[in-house]
Amino acid sequence: MVARYAIGVGLGALVTFLLFFLMQAIIATNEANLDEGVKGKLLDFVRLQDDQDIETKQRKPKPPPPPDEPPPDMPKPEFEASDVSNGVDVGAVDVNVDLSIEGGGFSSDGEYLPIVKVAPQYPRRAQTRGIQGYVILEYIVTKTGAVRDPVVVEAKPPGIFNRAAINAAMKYKYKPKVVNGEAIDVAGVKTRITFELAEG
Repeated sequence: MVARYAIGVGLGALVTFLLFFLMQAIIATNEANLDEGVKGKLLDFVRLQDDQDIETKQRKPKPPPPPDEPPPDMPKPEFEASDVSNGVDVGAVDVNVDLSIEGGGFSSDGEYLPIVKVAPQYPRRAQTRGIQGYVILEYIVTKTGAVRDPVVVEAKPPGIFNRAAINAAMKYKYKPKVVNGEAIDVAGVKTRITFELAEG
């Protein structure tokens, strides 16, 4: 029994000595690595600013001075072509716009007359499918000569050309109706706008 205790104590002392020796070796290895310092090169990254785009402002030309005398009344309306912003080739599209006006009697002071009629923009979907048609609008000509509250009375085919016709009619300009020397609103003015594609 005493021999077993002696062998156990001896083996325990040997294992303890070996563990201390191993820990000493590990600590010595780590200290040697710390003394060597960091190997390799350090890189510095410098962030460069991106080139900034130079903004240029375009000055709008000054509007021409108002004429000294008002221009004489023109018996025939003047036509203005609308700007095409959706890439529709106007040369390939022949838009016929017929302006027929109904309602209101003539007075001695002066009836309303169309001055500027803007051609509508042909809808791209209708142009690519070869769809033609017309829209009849009814609206109010105000005392300033503008168009107000356009409503589609009839459209063929329905829903295809409504928006283009309303947008064009909102740009129409009229000489207002004058009664007793004062301009007044005229309701119930009807216009037929026809959309036709050019042949070929």
